[in-house]
Amino acid sequence: MAKSRGHLYLWMCLAAALASFLTGFMVGWFIKPLGKSATTLRYHQSVRWNLVSEMKAENIKSFLRSFTKLPHLAGTEQNLLLAKEIQTQWKKFGLDSAKLVHYDVLLSYPNESNANYISILDEQGIEVFKTSYLEPPPDGYENVTNIVPPYNAFSAQGMPEGDLVYVNYARIEDFFKLEREMGINCTGKIVIARYGKIFRGNKVKNAMSAGAIGIILYSDPADYSAPEVQPYPKGWNLPGSAAQRGNVLNLNGAGDPLTPGYPAKEYTFRLDVEEGVGMPQIPVHPIGYNDAEILLRHMGGAASPDDSWKGSLNVDYSVGPGFTGHNSFRKVKMHIHNINKITRIYNVIGIIRGSVEPDRYVILGGHRDSWVFGGVDPTTGTAVLQEIVQSFGKLMSRGWRPRRTIIFASWDAEEFGLLGSTEWAEENAKTLQERSIAYINSDSSIEGNYTLRVDCTPLLYQLVYKLTKELSSPDNGFESKSLYESWLEKDPSSENENLPRINKLGSGSDFEVYFQRLGIASGRARYTKNRKTDKYSSYPVYHTVYETFELVENFYDPTFKKQLSVAQLRGALVYELADSQIIPFNIQDYAKALKNYATSIYNISKKHDQVKDHGVSFDSLFSAVKNFSEAASDFHRRLTEVDLNNPIAVRIMNDQLMLVERAFIDPLGLPGRKFYRHIIFAPSRHNKYAGESFPGIYDAMFDIENKADPCSAWREVKKHISVAAFTIQAAAGTLKEVLL
Repeated sequence: MAKSRGHLYLWMCLAAALASFLTGFMVGWFIKPLGKSATTLRYHQSVRWNLVSEMKAENIKSFLRSFTKLPHLAGTEQNLLLAKEIQTQWKKFGLDSAKLVHYDVLLSYPNESNANYISILDEQGIEVFKTSYLEPPPDGYENVTNIVPPYNAFSAQGMPEGDLVYVNYARIEDFFKLEREMGINCTGKIVIARYGKIFRGNKVKNAMSAGAIGIILYSDPADYSAPEVQPYPKGWNLPGSAAQRGNVLNLNGAGDPLTPGYPAKEYTFRLDVEEGVGMPQIPVHPIGYNDAEILLRHMGGAASPDDSWKGSLNVDYSVGPGFTGHNSFRKVKMHIHNINKITRIYNVIGIIRGSVEPDRYVILGGHRDSWVFGGVDPTTGTAVLQEIVQSFGKLMSRGWRPRRTIIFASWDAEEFGLLGSTEWAEENAKTLQERSIAYINSDSSIEGNYTLRVDCTPLLYQLVYKLTKELSSPDNGFESKSLYESWLEKDPSSENENLPRINKLGSGSDFEVYFQRLGIASGRARYTKNRKTDKYSSYPVYHTVYETFELVENFYDPTFKKQLSVAQLRGALVYELADSQIIPFNIQDYAKALKNYATSIYNISKKHDQVKDHGVSFDSLFSAVKNFSEAASDFHRRLTEVDLNNPIAVRIMNDQLMLVERAFIDPLGLPGRKFYRHIIFAPSRHNKYAGESFPGIYDAMFDIENKADPCSAWREVKKHISVAAFTIQAAAGTLKEVLL
């Protein structure tokens, strides 16, 4: 009996223990996701804090000083040496790999034995004036060799001679003014235009369309000098002897002009140079404003149509054609002898392999090549990229590894048409389209020192807001405030004054192929000028020999704190995109943007009296936007309910997030611009630097009143409304629930 009671007692104890165990197990099981989630979040945030804390302004300064000692033009030995130096450092920082990847692309250089210049000829054809061949080197750089003189890459060779016509900024509206209102024909003339407002390649294209036989570009003090600032080296304004270098291609996203759509490798078929994509058919040359003043001083013909055509030189800004008075028999002659040649370029590609999703990529890339020293462009970006890589390397040395793979890229030949980045994207397009989460650009980190500037896909808005709220502002007077607060106060959005301005992505840097052709979510951030008060174009010494380390140290960012803030933001963006369990995109912001863009393009259409006569309706576009908005809201509702412990469920939602940008890509591309395939965004047809929303519709309506066949023109508008509506509706379909 005692033995039976003992057995009973034993069984009761076992039952109690089992019940206790099961209760504890069940409680633990159900609270596990919450506990794990909170702990994981705290760890995730602490790692990001460690990443940005590792970044030091002094390191960025050191990298900038080192990388700008010598010129490093694409295709030169010095730029290859710099690539190897960066590669060596990346390996030292601890990346899993760092490789040089080469391409053989068409580049363009001045003829070393036959210098480019512009001359004025008297009636006997004797030169009475010649523009400068070179820029005087800045102090301390007198003994530096291999400084390329000012030139416009890919200019056609030639020595055209003729009357000069002043065409303001050479925008399409400037040529409309000359031709339609003033009756001035540029056919057979050499035109002179001031830099600014639009991409220089668009100026050349407009001049060609107007029949010009050559175009001279110059930087007017009205556009490249800030008031009460001395020219460099006493200040940061443009000296009169300086001239802006730059390519004048109209590639429209093609990459290497001889291998459009395909990587420029040894085995690749190449077009003849004469067939190359976007090659100018007329000579182009840049000069300084001292020389420009001499050319413009004796202009005759019509007066400037209004003050918007007048710069700050001591001339009347008469339009021409030709000179006036006793100079009326004089002509202008261009002497352009640039040489195009296939040249090897080198990207540096570094990789940190992801620990959980190694087949998902976040790319941080910026170009390395510069026209001369590259003190601002691009090396403030190169130095920032280097510090970001070093900081990620320090995290890895402590055992950390990102969830997804991070790819770092130092691109070559950006200045010659975004060539290095485009060729690599073309070579890896199939993989990148399937696996890329985002591309973050690391071009120049400053173009001014007033406030932050961000251009990005709407998917990134919330992440940018979140991160800038957690980073300290480097601005004077905002010492105890966040980067977000200084940015908001200095540059609020025109649509919502409670948010800082974020711009649409256009082109002009290496994100172009990733966003506009492949549909990979992209963004860029840098410090900029005061948009409201600073009327000069870009920064004054842009693409001149005076872009030096000292320019940055003495004037733009003496403490290097602005560049540090940009490094922290770019690095934090990469970290969050690579390491967050759920990709931090917000599709509802895209829906709001689409609604704004649809309203904007509809309002533009209403300015055309013919829109109703041709039965043009935007109803399908607004309906598609509404459907996308509803799909986005439903998607984000489901996202809050996803089981974070189910890797398949997480992966499904993440893939939908990753691919939503891809859903806006049309494989047929835009009319005449087949490598621009994003239906929502594209570089403006009239200014490559600017972003345009619903570009197909916008371009179809541009100048439509002057089209020869209005009925056909409005049919084209209808077509692009249809394409946009379909694309948005299809994108909405990608957000629908995927059944397990």
